Amino acid sequence: MTADPLDILHATFGFSGFRGVQAQVVGRVMAGLGTLAVMPTGAGKSLCYQLPALARTGTAVVISPLIALMHDQVRSAEGFGIKAATLTSADDDRAETMRRFRDGDLDLLYVAPERASNESFRNLLQATELSLFAIDEAHCVSEWGHDFRPDYRLLRPLLDRFPDVPRLALTATADAHTRADILQQLGLPQDGLIVAGFDRPNIRYQISPRDGLAQQLKAFIADQPGAGIVYAPTRDATDRIATQLAGLGRSTRAYHAGLDPAVRQRNQRDFVASEDMVMVATIAFGMGIDKPDVRFVAHAGLPKSIEAYYQETGRAGRDGEPAVAQLFWGAEDFARARRRLAEVDETRMAGERTRLAALGMLVETSDCRRAILLRHFGETPPTRCGNCDNCLSPPATVDVTEVARKLLSAAFRTEMRFGVGHLLDVLAGHDTEKVIANNHNRLSVYGIADEEELKLVRPVARVLIARDALRADEYGGLSFGPSARAILKGEEPVGLVMAPKRERKRKSRDAQEHPHDPLFEALRARRREIAMAKGVPPYVVFHDSTLREMAGLHPTTMAGLAQVTGVGEAKREAYGEAFLEVLRGWQG
Repeated sequence: MTADPLDILHATFGFSGFRGVQAQVVGRVMAGLGTLAVMPTGAGKSLCYQLPALARTGTAVVISPLIALMHDQVRSAEGFGIKAATLTSADDDRAETMRRFRDGDLDLLYVAPERASNESFRNLLQATELSLFAIDEAHCVSEWGHDFRPDYRLLRPLLDRFPDVPRLALTATADAHTRADILQQLGLPQDGLIVAGFDRPNIRYQISPRDGLAQQLKAFIADQPGAGIVYAPTRDATDRIATQLAGLGRSTRAYHAGLDPAVRQRNQRDFVASEDMVMVATIAFGMGIDKPDVRFVAHAGLPKSIEAYYQETGRAGRDGEPAVAQLFWGAEDFARARRRLAEVDETRMAGERTRLAALGMLVETSDCRRAILLRHFGETPPTRCGNCDNCLSPPATVDVTEVARKLLSAAFRTEMRFGVGHLLDVLAGHDTEKVIANNHNRLSVYGIADEEELKLVRPVARVLIARDALRADEYGGLSFGPSARAILKGEEPVGLVMAPKRERKRKSRDAQEHPHDPLFEALRARRREIAMAKGVPPYVVFHDSTLREMAGLHPTTMAGLAQVTGVGEAKREAYGEAFLEVLRGWQG
């Protein structure tokens, strides 16, 4: 016996219609067909399995990679009145969950791939009827993906044991190669691929070279309202940056694997519940939370690939409200990444080099950042997006080919074992102790750069390292990369993007689109009271977008409240009178 998905969509979730490709995905699952849905974060992937779980007979088994993420998803599902539970090593109520599962008392059962692939769990699934299998973060199944997890490869026998149960794989991050691998590994048909597109138009992309990182981060965060994440490359950097940001007057926490587990869990719990906390973390953080109201994500260093960058920045603005993604990078990031390539298996080397080159193009471009991101995923976007730094304040590009050739010549003449500081001294004609000791004052490149060219040497070195024309060893010594020869011969030009001077503080996009509304703030205050009383994050009660619509429509009856997007039956019954009290008493 199945129910009408549209009726459930409105009654349970409070939506009048599907968004994007949701209707296609839900339609295939309802028809019992295998599907791979590639949908950007914030496009409503979870609804694509939650709704069929309610419409079809039986329990949906959701395979998800992180325990914390599963717990957040269960909490959000329960907010809609959905019967959900997790079965993980961290749960003390496993016996009760298995009883509920056997009794058919669950709509959703969340498990990790490690559990899903073992024989005892497969036997447990024989105990009740299954409505579907949902494989979340499905890119983890592919060796070509940026986040491969071997346990995902072991899911196929489980799925094949239940051939009549539809399987739905979901991911926000998969290029064409990865998508093909997911289809093959999970036994999904070619015609089951649904790609929604990768654009996140509410995210503003900004990228800058590092130049006094602590001050750059402080200035950036001071301009951003709401909660946000700062990704740091190492545990030490995470602790250091968290300490530096603590004086901003906003609650700041750190998160990394070196912290005591209890401290880590407390910090994550506080961040999820917060409306303005800054979390400084290693990249593992974020994949395990289901927080839709993250207003910014900043990277203190280069991510490992465009796929990783897209996924990590995608943790901002999942509620569709304006958000900002800021990346600070340095030449040393590329140097470290190239040294790590030596540890990569030969079969993956070409792909990893391509990923690194794509990052170089992204950070050094003067063109639209979003267009580069979307073309990487096989799309054909407009040349300008209107919501990245380069589109909003187009930078100038200076031809620095001659400076690049002089710097490469200096590296070559000094036997490719010195850093940029020493090469700068050689090009400037400085008689330093090191220059004299190495007889570099006798070289043809000694003193050949004029004052204006010398100002450009360090940024040009950064460009050349990003383009793999120069490679830095662990001591900073610069040697030729494969792109050097064409530049030296004058066959390949080199341009330097000159960032425009920082203007007076621009109004945030959130402030531009959503002017201060006292009724909205009063509704947020009521939401905060309810969330604290119930021990749940504010977004579990209602998203900001729902409160904005509530403030705009100003309903004063339950029937009127039912017309607000995101107000389903369970939430209306649980919270309706509390919000109507604010709305009825408002004298705006």
